[in-house]
Amino acid sequence: MAIQTLDVKNSPHDDVSASPLEGYAHPPETTQQLDYADLITLDISLFNAPGGKARLAEQLKQAAHEVSFFYITNFGLTQDQIDRQYAIGREIYALPFEERLKYRAPLEEGNYNGYRPLGSVELVPGQPDKVEMYNLFEFIPQTQRTQPDVIRRHWKEIEQVRRHIHEKVLINGHRYEANCDSALRYMMSRAKSPEENEKCKHIYTRDQTDFGTLTFVFQQPVAALQMKRSPDAEWQWPRIPEGCTAVNIADIVEFLSNGYLKSGIHRVVSLPADQVGLDRLGLLYFIRPSDVMNLGAIDSPLLRRLGYYSHEKQVDKDIAIPATE
Repeated sequence: MAIQTLDVKNSPHDDVSASPLEGYAHPPETTQQLDYADLITLDISLFNAPGGKARLAEQLKQAAHEVSFFYITNFGLTQDQIDRQYAIGREIYALPFEERLKYRAPLEEGNYNGYRPLGSVELVPGQPDKVEMYNLFEFIPQTQRTQPDVIRRHWKEIEQVRRHIHEKVLINGHRYEANCDSALRYMMSRAKSPEENEKCKHIYTRDQTDFGTLTFVFQQPVAALQMKRSPDAEWQWPRIPEGCTAVNIADIVEFLSNGYLKSGIHRVVSLPADQVGLDRLGLLYFIRPSDVMNLGAIDSPLLRRLGYYSHEKQVDKDIAIPATE
């Protein structure tokens, strides 16, 4: 297969690829009795309704301050658009391993733009992880790189999904064309044997928070993601059915709010009994601020009133640090 670079200079933004793509069927949800987190759901369709902005703002303040995780619905992407992204991910991982390796990201340079192979992280001594991922940065000149054929055939609809998130959901400080490393991730967690699970203590990815501003986790019926409402809380499972997307607050938001908004603690664990043996394909969007956003504590009336604003942490505009540095 020839390796080609996308022509991002002449990329149209208002249509989707007509290239055929076999439909995607999500696995059935687990029937196990799990401790699902009761999270606030923000219905984005209420934004322009009378009183909608105030209601959503109050819900978001509560969710982001107290829990760090919430759900969103009706934010402008159809189920078909999401399913097609899953289908693209399936096609990526249907490629032979040697073919995927052609698109390996320069991980040694701290750059995750491309493929991260299975086993890149050692969970415990002698036991590599069973996670591989393909990260797609924006299709802009700053982050252009070679891509597999399935990406080049469907780049229009991939870009349409990402552009919608940047321009319709985020906007301020997250322009699509700006220099940043926001990434759409097709993530594959491979099934483990009982022996592998025992060696890794049933962990796929360790406890962590995300760097960036927000992380979107799209429909996921395979129950492996766990979250904590606070560092001392018990682990719970978010339930992310059709039409629902989970969002977690990430580190930069905690920094900008001087700790008022909390970065969400999460991990990925082994599957419930009725899903053991499944490979788990995930679709995520990691949102990073562009270089027009300065990393200083936000001077807001709310943060001042609650005692979270610190003048010492406010970066002066003359010496402001861009978010990409």
